[in-house]
Amino acid sequence: MVNGLILTLIIVAFVLIVIEDIIHVNKAKTTLFFGTLCWILAYIAPLNGWDPDTLHQKLEHNILEIATLWLFLMAAMTFVAYLNAKGLIQTLVRRVLPTTLSERKLLFMIGSFAFLLSSISDNITATLIALAVVLSLGLERRKLLKFVTLIIFAVNSGGVSLITGDVTTLMIFLAGKISIDNLMLLIFPSALAVLLLAGLLSRGLNGQVQLPQTPLKPVEKTDIAIALLFLTTIVATLLLSVFYSVPPLLTFLFGLATMFLLAQLLMRHKRVDKAIIDYIREIEYDTLLFFVGVLLLVGAMKEIGVLDGFTRLYQVLPPELANYAMGMLSAAVDNVPLTAALLKADITMAPQQWLAFTYATGVGGSMLVIGSAAGIIAMSKVKELTFLSYLRMGLYLLIAYSFGYLGAYWAGGLI
Repeated sequence: MVNGLILTLIIVAFVLIVIEDIIHVNKAKTTLFFGTLCWILAYIAPLNGWDPDTLHQKLEHNILEIATLWLFLMAAMTFVAYLNAKGLIQTLVRRVLPTTLSERKLLFMIGSFAFLLSSISDNITATLIALAVVLSLGLERRKLLKFVTLIIFAVNSGGVSLITGDVTTLMIFLAGKISIDNLMLLIFPSALAVLLLAGLLSRGLNGQVQLPQTPLKPVEKTDIAIALLFLTTIVATLLLSVFYSVPPLLTFLFGLATMFLLAQLLMRHKRVDKAIIDYIREIEYDTLLFFVGVLLLVGAMKEIGVLDGFTRLYQVLPPELANYAMGMLSAAVDNVPLTAALLKADITMAPQQWLAFTYATGVGGSMLVIGSAAGIIAMSKVKELTFLSYLRMGLYLLIAYSFGYLGAYWAGGLI
């Protein structure tokens, strides 16, 4: 009975996210409320008959995943908040982009930028930086939504071929289902899918973008030093993770601590308006609380056995169709436990089919705005972006995802 009650509460929570712009209740409040309530009920009416010690272990595992993501996001957002406040990102955009360019050309440039950035950094950092660039341009609502939609899809597509770019890709690689050189085959279809979506979204973008000609803020040596430290932290995160298995969170927190000490050293003889550590307060904590609530809900879904039911698709559908459907499901359910459930089921597939599955779970979350970290961050940073407004782009996203999936399956045939 408690399983049914928890599942009902989870459904209600996701419905409230969908109708957020109708009921005007912040999604961070509803997800945190229902996420914690589900786990409290699991203790009061013991879930699956488990004793308190077992429930503690399940909850602690879920909390560990949340804390890891929460702290990583906090560190990355602090870097971006500082660089944004100092006008460094806007200055870089002004110097790289021409004074005037077409909206269509700008859309393709932003999509390519987000794709490449997510290939060399994590999805969270890539999303934050790409959004900062777009939000600095002052686009009207309808056009802004197109740019944000492309950023979400491009960010999810960029890291899918690298074990450091997407968690599910790393999980599939560590399980021995696919090799690194085979994963590289995903780069081409992923990039083409992003360009296809950019082409579809560019319909109706016939205007010109005039970059604001406000005076640029002076760039100080301290700001340049911190920007270089940010890039160094991203590179170090990738290298240390690949060669020494250092958790990305640890490297990024080290980078954040280094940022605080470096700024303290460089600013010791200067009068500053705000201490460097105070830029943590510039973070939108709605984003972080929303993450906590969503992951608590997903964790509850995992414990009541909802995720295990998804693997039954492979009993009724051929792997090609089941993989495609799993990608779509990852838009509503976190792709990490979904991938874990499939790997534990020990389903037998050819390398070509595993490669298609890797693309599906990495990019399929783009179908819904709540289906990926990039979408959740974008929804919290861009007030015009809601579940329903993103859903209106659904047909374009479905076409791009389907094209990329077919391309991934074709690429797998080269193995």
